[in-house]
Amino acid sequence: MDIAHRRGRVTIREVLEELPDPPSYSAVRALVGVLEEKGHLRHLADGPRYVYTPTQSRERVRKSALAHLVDTFFGGSKAETVAALLDLGGRELTVAELDDLGEMIEQARKEGR
Repeated sequence: MDIAHRRGRVTIREVLEELPDPPSYSAVRALVGVLEEKGHLRHLADGPRYVYTPTQSRERVRKSALAHLVDTFFGGSKAETVAALLDLGGRELTVAELDDLGEMIEQARKEGR
């Protein structure tokens, strides 16, 4: 899905080319088929090959995945999620990133979020 979102449209062969240690062509084709059955991808015929495109925007998928992560691992708590992000070892935030976060928190307060 990441490859499909990044490229916008993709063939099975292009997916294989981007994977660092790709499985077989048929394994990727099977996985793409499952993603299509679940409604995440759709295909268009381009000559003898299929070209796959995501059915939802990357932003919408990102928000949905993040909401699922927050609900599943942090009991729905945004504060616990942010605390966990701040506590990731080896990934220190820059002063600019901390300032940006502070501004986002202040804006959320003003908007009552």
